[in-house]
Amino acid sequence: MLGSVLAAVIAVFILAVPSVAQHADMPGMEQRIAPIAKAIAVLIPTSGNDVQGIVTFAKVAEGIKVTAHIENLTPGKHGFHIHEFGDCSSPDGMSAGGHFNPMNMQHGAPTDANRHEGDIGNIVADSSGVANLEWLDKMLSFEGPYSIIGRSVVVHANEDDLKSQPTGNAGARLACGAIGIAK
Repeated sequence: MLGSVLAAVIAVFILAVPSVAQHADMPGMEQRIAPIAKAIAVLIPTSGNDVQGIVTFAKVAEGIKVTAHIENLTPGKHGFHIHEFGDCSSPDGMSAGGHFNPMNMQHGAPTDANRHEGDIGNIVADSSGVANLEWLDKMLSFEGPYSIIGRSVVVHANEDDLKSQPTGNAGARLACGAIGIAK
């Protein structure tokens, strides 16, 4: 009995796969099979903080272009990283896990060859507490085991010193946002 049920499930799967490919010209189907070109993270403050912002990611020929606008920071440098989980549900942002590091590398600067994929370095807030960033990253990806989709962006209280292990001594998490696919 179990064998015939399994055979029926396999047969349905084999018949369905070509069907999806044959209907790629149907409205809406191209969106499911098109490669990801853009992603976004909306940063929300952790408990007791007011930091918020938007981070966008766009696929370009040379890699992924990261653009950020973040408000309500103290003036100066703040660690800015992609973390391993897209879970920002805990009040302190710790549910986002550690830095995204699928290759098990050392923490470093965004220009280092040996670094976490999530090491984007620092953002710099001006005297009014606003930070803007444009960065082209050649390590980030939207596909495969190194994809940033479903991860999170975290802004930290302190400057990332770009060398202390494992997190650059960047301190508490001020804001967190899950990275999702954008239009």
